[in-house]
Amino acid sequence: MPLLNVKTYQRRASRKKKELTKFIRKVGKSKTKGILKTVAEVDKEVWKEVACLDCANCCTKMTPTYTRKDVNRIAKHFNMTYKEYFDKWLTVDDNKDIINKSLPCQFLQKDKKCSIYAIRPDDCAGFPHFTRKDFRYQVKEKTYTNNLALCPATLIFVEKLKEKIEADF
Repeated sequence: MPLLNVKTYQRRASRKKKELTKFIRKVGKSKTKGILKTVAEVDKEVWKEVACLDCANCCTKMTPTYTRKDVNRIAKHFNMTYKEYFDKWLTVDDNKDIINKSLPCQFLQKDKKCSIYAIRPDDCAGFPHFTRKDFRYQVKEKTYTNNLALCPATLIFVEKLKEKIEADF
């Protein structure tokens, strides 16, 4: 698999954002039967084209939302208390979410790998959130449209989902 050129995907996302946003909104509002099955099929196709660990754009341009459980697990790994870890690395945003104080992520290494991959936050482990049961909620929250230019996998996912749904109907 060739190395990812994130800028190429960003340009493509910019060109197609309006079209793909309109499509994903329509899918989110529809009562299409079997959408989660279709999403799972498309998810498998995406990962044949994209190697997340070659990109790491999410780690440089976005921050995960931490749960208290995440903070406790990672703090323990560093032999820190919750408060020590929180004070050093985290903050609370306007939505009352626990997030990193700064970007890129403090755990992103020069080789674009995560130094705490095995114990990373659940939000990181689930990213880019394609196969969640709350797919329609993710559409409503604009998860996919907001990530089109940030995550090459999301762009490919929405493109392939559009292709598949339009071909089937």
